[in-house]
Amino acid sequence: MSGIIENIGLGFDVAFSPLNVLVAAVGAFLGTVVGVLPGLGPINGVAMLIPIAFAMNLPPETALILLAAVYVGAEYGGRITSILLNVPGEAASVMTTLDGYPLARQGLGNVALSLSAWASFAGSLIGTLGILFFAPLLADWALAFGPAEYFVLMIFAFCALTTLLGDQPVKGLLSAAIGLAISTVGVDANSGVYRYTFDIPNLADGMAFVVVIIGLFAISELLEMLEKSASGVSIEVPKSTRKMFNAKEWVYTLASTIRSGVMGFFIGVLPGAGASVASAVAYANEKRHCEGKDPNAKFGQGDLRGLTAPEAANNGSATGSFIPMLTLGVPGSGTTAVMMGALSLYNITPGPVLFDSNPSLVWGLIASLFIANVMLLFMNIPMVRVFASMLRIPPWLLVPAIVVISFVGVYALHSATFDLGLAIAIGVVGYFLRKMGVPLPPLVLGVVLGNLMEQNLRRALSITNGELFILWESNMAKGLWIASVLIVAVPWLYRRFRTRTKMPGNP
Repeated sequence: MSGIIENIGLGFDVAFSPLNVLVAAVGAFLGTVVGVLPGLGPINGVAMLIPIAFAMNLPPETALILLAAVYVGAEYGGRITSILLNVPGEAASVMTTLDGYPLARQGLGNVALSLSAWASFAGSLIGTLGILFFAPLLADWALAFGPAEYFVLMIFAFCALTTLLGDQPVKGLLSAAIGLAISTVGVDANSGVYRYTFDIPNLADGMAFVVVIIGLFAISELLEMLEKSASGVSIEVPKSTRKMFNAKEWVYTLASTIRSGVMGFFIGVLPGAGASVASAVAYANEKRHCEGKDPNAKFGQGDLRGLTAPEAANNGSATGSFIPMLTLGVPGSGTTAVMMGALSLYNITPGPVLFDSNPSLVWGLIASLFIANVMLLFMNIPMVRVFASMLRIPPWLLVPAIVVISFVGVYALHSATFDLGLAIAIGVVGYFLRKMGVPLPPLVLGVVLGNLMEQNLRRALSITNGELFILWESNMAKGLWIASVLIVAVPWLYRRFRTRTKMPGNP
């Protein structure tokens, strides 16, 4: 314990230097802006700043602090347009739209923004404390996850998906199947076969996640707004009378925030899992947990716990992804992979010896994560009213603004007009799916997990030349299979038990 205190003291000495504090503040602000703009995302934001940091001759620890602040700031910023406009700023914010946007439409935009800022802070704080106390231990745990364990983890996530199916499981399963089908589009990485590309070169790399999400959420939402406007239905949002959440709402969501932050952190430690998976799994589990206990839960219609769970999870995951990078030299996410590239410019190789060979860099980074989080919290909450004023923009100006923001994000991916047309087509399909009552969250989860699931299954089977026993050989895989069965069977058995006990004649 004394060693940790001594090391974190060294880290704060580095992080509190005037230059590093300034860099952390600038990075936090830029990251928030990057997170707000759909399509940019933390990977692009960090990648764009690397040449600038190198050209300014920043010391390696200062450059890493700048990039880390941008990364964490982007996770904060992604929630803003998700809540206000139903346009996810980045992939990890998709789940935030499910309850954040309904809250904003109910006149609780200020509450949703401030509460989600707190949840982001709590999730990131949990992740940073996790790095501080458990980094070497969790690095060994993450190494136990091979392709087979990752595949079973995805199975577990899909079992958790049953909570998102709602009252119409057939439509929910159809939605998940559409998502899985979308994830298979493009060139097969193993065989080189073109799958469902219809001889269109732009589909060779598959459908970009941002294009799918912008189409499903932003474009279909715009079509609904236009439909309501044309039919004379008001799309005005009630004015929020409160600036931020109250103590009762904080207590109401505290357990969900902590649970999801811890879950997101552990998923973030797994290389390649990412904040998108963390937020989806955390939301699904929180929905299952709360709906089993609380008959008044209204996930998908503006439940505060459905807002805080994905935000805490994606920030906990983003921070947790630093563990494999720092301790093993294995990037925990796409963004940390880019940051490893930045370290290579300084001839620094992350790995097991980094804590001993360059302690000021490692502990300075960890300490700066604490500082950047506090900055982001105090940067976001006072600006709640500024952000929420977007809801007061008249529809004749708001609709074109959403179109411009969404299309800029889509076009920035490949600078191709094809992506714009594809987003519109997906938006029209999403609009009709909404009209038919098909839930969209299973579709999103299918897109997020489908590719990961296929890749890991293929890798696992290639190890054993196609033998399936590898999928349940390790203790980790067995534990995940048991958890998957339990997460489906226990609620079903519990409902049957309650139904039987309520039948007339039963005590």
